[in-house]
Amino acid sequence: MTTAEQLTQIYQSLFDCFGPQNWWPGETPFEIITGAILTQNTNWTNVEKAITNLKSADLLNPEKLHQLELSDLAGLIRPAGYYNIKAKRLKNFVDWLYEAYDGRLTNLDSISTDKLRAELLDIKGIGRETADSILLYALGRPIFVVDAYTARMAVRHGLIEPDADYEQLRDLFQSNLPLDTNLFNEYHALLVRAGKDYCRPQAKCAGCPLEDLPHNLDIEYS
Repeated sequence: MTTAEQLTQIYQSLFDCFGPQNWWPGETPFEIITGAILTQNTNWTNVEKAITNLKSADLLNPEKLHQLELSDLAGLIRPAGYYNIKAKRLKNFVDWLYEAYDGRLTNLDSISTDKLRAELLDIKGIGRETADSILLYALGRPIFVVDAYTARMAVRHGLIEPDADYEQLRDLFQSNLPLDTNLFNEYHALLVRAGKDYCRPQAKCAGCPLEDLPHNLDIEYS
Protein backbone atom coordinates (compact mmCIF):
# COMPACT_ATOMS: atom_id res chain seq x y z
CA MET A 1 0.00 0.00 0.00
CA THR A 2 1.39 3.41 -0.94
CA THR A 3 1.68 6.29 1.53
CA ALA A 4 -1.13 8.09 -0.28
CA GLU A 5 -3.36 5.03 0.09
CA GLN A 6 -2.47 4.71 3.79
CA LEU A 7 -3.30 8.36 4.46
CA THR A 8 -6.57 8.05 2.57
CA GLN A 9 -7.48 4.91 4.53
CA ILE A 10 -6.72 6.64 7.83
CA TYR A 11 -8.83 9.64 6.86
CA GLN A 12 -11.76 7.51 5.80
CA SER A 13 -11.62 5.42 8.97
CA LEU A 14 -11.60 8.52 11.15
CA PHE A 15 -14.36 10.21 9.19
CA ASP A 16 -16.56 7.11 9.23
CA CYS A 17 -16.19 6.94 13.00
CA PHE A 18 -16.33 10.59 14.06
CA GLY A 19 -18.11 12.34 11.19
CA PRO A 20 -17.51 15.99 10.22
CA GLN A 21 -15.89 18.07 12.95
CA ASN A 22 -17.03 21.54 11.75
CA TRP A 23 -13.70 23.27 12.42
CA TRP A 24 -12.56 26.04 12.98
CA PRO A 25 -15.09 27.76 15.27
CA GLY A 26 -15.48 31.43 14.42
CA GLU A 27 -17.97 33.75 12.77
CA THR A 28 -15.41 35.71 10.72
CA PRO A 29 -11.90 35.12 9.36
CA PHE A 30 -10.52 37.64 11.85
CA GLU A 31 -12.16 35.83 14.75
CA ILE A 32 -10.54 32.59 13.56
CA ILE A 33 -7.16 34.32 13.34
CA THR A 34 -7.59 35.71 16.84
CA GLY A 35 -8.46 32.24 18.12
CA ALA A 36 -5.43 30.70 16.40
CA ILE A 37 -3.12 33.17 18.15
CA LEU A 38 -4.81 32.92 21.54
CA THR A 39 -5.03 29.12 21.62
CA GLN A 40 -1.27 28.70 22.00
CA ASN A 41 -0.55 26.86 25.27
CA THR A 42 -4.14 26.87 26.51
CA ASN A 43 -7.43 25.05 25.98
CA TRP A 44 -10.23 26.24 23.74
CA THR A 45 -12.62 26.95 26.60
CA ASN A 46 -10.32 29.70 27.85
CA VAL A 47 -9.92 31.08 24.34
CA GLU A 48 -13.70 31.30 23.98
CA LYS A 49 -13.89 33.37 27.16
CA ALA A 50 -11.27 35.80 25.84
CA ILE A 51 -13.03 36.09 22.47
CA THR A 52 -16.34 36.66 24.23
CA ASN A 53 -14.73 39.54 26.12
CA LEU A 54 -13.55 41.10 22.85
CA LYS A 55 -16.98 40.66 21.28
CA SER A 56 -18.77 42.12 24.28
CA ALA A 57 -16.54 45.19 24.06
CA ASP A 58 -17.18 45.37 20.28
CA LEU A 59 -13.45 45.16 19.62
CA LEU A 60 -13.12 42.01 17.55
CA ASN A 61 -11.95 43.61 14.32
CA PRO A 62 -8.54 44.71 13.03
CA GLU A 63 -9.23 48.46 13.10
CA LYS A 64 -10.33 48.57 16.72
CA LEU A 65 -7.57 46.26 17.94
CA HIS A 66 -5.04 48.35 16.03
CA GLN A 67 -6.16 51.42 17.99
CA LEU A 68 -6.52 49.64 21.35
CA GLU A 69 -3.87 50.10 24.03
CA LEU A 70 -1.81 46.99 24.60
CA SER A 71 -2.60 46.93 28.32
CA ASP A 72 -6.34 47.13 27.62
CA LEU A 73 -6.10 44.26 25.14
CA ALA A 74 -4.15 42.17 27.65
CA GLY A 75 -6.87 42.69 30.24
CA LEU A 76 -9.60 41.58 27.88
CA ILE A 77 -7.84 38.38 26.81
CA ARG A 78 -6.71 37.49 30.33
CA PRO A 79 -8.74 34.20 30.38
CA ALA A 80 -6.55 32.83 27.57
CA GLY A 81 -3.47 32.82 29.80
CA TYR A 82 -0.07 34.38 29.08
CA TYR A 83 -2.20 37.42 28.27
CA ASN A 84 0.62 39.97 28.11
CA ILE A 85 2.55 37.83 25.62
CA LYS A 86 -0.52 36.98 23.57
CA ALA A 87 -1.65 40.61 23.48
CA LYS A 88 1.70 41.51 21.91
CA ARG A 89 1.38 38.68 19.38
CA LEU A 90 -2.11 39.74 18.41
CA LYS A 91 -0.98 43.35 18.12
CA ASN A 92 2.01 42.25 16.03
CA PHE A 93 -0.34 40.53 13.59
CA VAL A 94 -2.67 43.51 13.36
CA ASP A 95 0.24 45.94 12.95
CA TRP A 96 1.60 43.81 10.10
CA LEU A 97 -1.83 43.74 8.47
CA TYR A 98 -1.99 47.55 8.59
CA GLU A 99 1.57 48.20 7.56
CA ALA A 100 1.59 45.76 4.65
CA TYR A 101 -2.06 45.43 3.58
CA ASP A 102 -3.93 48.53 4.72
CA GLY A 103 -5.57 46.59 7.54
CA ARG A 104 -7.75 44.56 5.19
CA LEU A 105 -7.77 40.76 5.11
CA THR A 106 -9.28 40.91 1.63
CA ASN A 107 -6.03 42.44 0.40
CA LEU A 108 -4.34 39.11 1.15
CA ASP A 109 -6.40 37.34 -1.51
CA SER A 110 -4.00 38.14 -4.34
CA ILE A 111 -0.87 37.11 -2.41
CA SER A 112 0.54 33.65 -3.12
CA THR A 113 0.33 31.12 -0.31
CA ASP A 114 4.10 30.68 -0.10
CA LYS A 115 4.70 34.43 0.14
CA LEU A 116 1.93 34.86 2.68
CA ARG A 117 3.25 32.01 4.81
CA ALA A 118 6.73 33.51 4.80
CA GLU A 119 5.36 36.89 5.87
CA LEU A 120 3.28 35.37 8.67
CA LEU A 121 6.32 33.51 9.97
CA ASP A 122 8.22 36.81 10.08
CA ILE A 123 5.68 38.20 12.57
CA LYS A 124 7.09 37.92 16.07
CA GLY A 125 5.21 35.28 18.03
CA ILE A 126 3.65 33.54 15.01
CA GLY A 127 5.07 30.04 14.67
CA ARG A 128 4.48 27.46 11.98
CA GLU A 129 1.41 25.80 13.48
CA THR A 130 -0.25 29.17 14.11
CA ALA A 131 0.66 30.49 10.65
CA ASP A 132 -0.67 27.38 8.97
CA SER A 133 -3.87 27.47 11.04
CA ILE A 134 -4.42 31.05 9.88
CA LEU A 135 -3.77 30.09 6.28
CA LEU A 136 -6.01 27.02 6.30
CA TYR A 137 -8.90 27.94 8.55
CA ALA A 138 -9.16 31.72 8.14
CA LEU A 139 -7.84 32.28 4.63
CA GLY A 140 -8.86 29.04 2.94
CA ARG A 141 -5.42 28.06 1.68
CA PRO A 142 -4.55 24.36 1.11
CA ILE A 143 -1.94 24.09 3.87
CA PHE A 144 -1.86 21.08 6.17
CA VAL A 145 -1.60 22.02 9.85
CA VAL A 146 0.79 19.89 11.89
CA ASP A 147 0.60 19.47 15.65
CA ALA A 148 1.54 16.91 18.30
CA TYR A 149 -1.50 14.77 17.45
CA THR A 150 -0.52 14.66 13.77
CA ALA A 151 3.07 13.72 14.57
CA ARG A 152 2.13 11.01 17.08
CA MET A 153 -0.26 9.30 14.68
CA ALA A 154 2.14 9.49 11.73
CA VAL A 155 5.03 8.03 13.74
CA ARG A 156 3.02 5.25 15.37
CA HIS A 157 1.56 4.19 12.04
CA GLY A 158 4.96 4.06 10.39
CA LEU A 159 4.38 6.90 7.99
CA ILE A 160 7.42 8.90 9.06
CA GLU A 161 10.47 8.65 11.30
CA PRO A 162 10.21 9.83 14.94
CA ASP A 163 12.77 12.59 14.39
CA ALA A 164 10.87 14.16 11.48
CA ASP A 165 10.50 17.91 11.78
CA TYR A 166 7.44 20.08 11.17
CA GLU A 167 8.10 20.67 7.48
CA GLN A 168 8.69 16.97 6.79
CA LEU A 169 5.40 16.13 8.46
CA ARG A 170 3.56 18.83 6.54
CA ASP A 171 5.10 17.58 3.28
CA LEU A 172 4.02 14.01 4.11
CA PHE A 173 0.38 15.07 3.86
CA GLN A 174 0.66 17.70 1.14
CA SER A 175 2.67 15.44 -1.17
CA ASN A 176 0.36 12.45 -0.83
CA LEU A 177 -3.10 14.00 -0.74
CA PRO A 178 -4.98 16.32 -3.11
CA LEU A 179 -4.28 19.97 -2.28
CA ASP A 180 -7.80 20.52 -1.04
CA THR A 181 -8.68 23.03 1.69
CA ASN A 182 -11.78 21.17 2.86
CA LEU A 183 -9.93 17.86 3.02
CA PHE A 184 -7.03 19.35 5.00
CA ASN A 185 -9.45 21.11 7.33
CA GLU A 186 -11.39 17.94 8.10
CA TYR A 187 -8.33 15.69 8.26
CA HIS A 188 -6.53 17.84 10.82
CA ALA A 189 -9.66 18.15 12.97
CA LEU A 190 -10.18 14.37 12.87
CA LEU A 191 -6.57 13.75 13.92
CA VAL A 192 -7.02 16.06 16.89
CA ARG A 193 -10.20 14.19 17.86
CA ALA A 194 -8.46 10.81 17.61
CA GLY A 195 -5.41 12.12 19.45
CA LYS A 196 -7.48 13.40 22.36
CA ASP A 197 -9.64 10.29 22.62
CA TYR A 198 -7.22 7.48 21.77
CA CYS A 199 -3.75 8.28 20.44
CA ARG A 200 -2.52 9.88 23.63
CA PRO A 201 1.08 9.85 24.89
CA GLN A 202 -0.04 6.69 26.71
CA ALA A 203 -1.99 5.10 23.87
CA LYS A 204 -5.55 3.87 24.38
CA CYS A 205 -5.99 1.71 21.30
CA ALA A 206 -9.11 -0.22 22.30
CA GLY A 207 -12.00 1.19 20.29
CA CYS A 208 -9.84 3.51 18.20
CA PRO A 209 -11.03 3.63 14.57
CA LEU A 210 -7.42 2.97 13.55
CA GLU A 211 -6.96 0.04 15.92
CA ASP A 212 -6.89 -2.56 13.16
CA LEU A 213 -4.35 -0.70 11.01
CA PRO A 214 -0.65 -1.56 11.40
CA HIS A 215 0.91 0.48 14.20
CA ASN A 216 3.84 0.29 16.58
CA LEU A 217 3.55 1.45 20.16
CA ASP A 218 7.13 0.42 20.97
CA ILE A 219 8.30 3.67 19.39
CA GLU A 220 8.54 6.26 22.12
CA TYR A 221 6.69 9.37 21.10
CA SER A 222 5.01 11.79 23.47
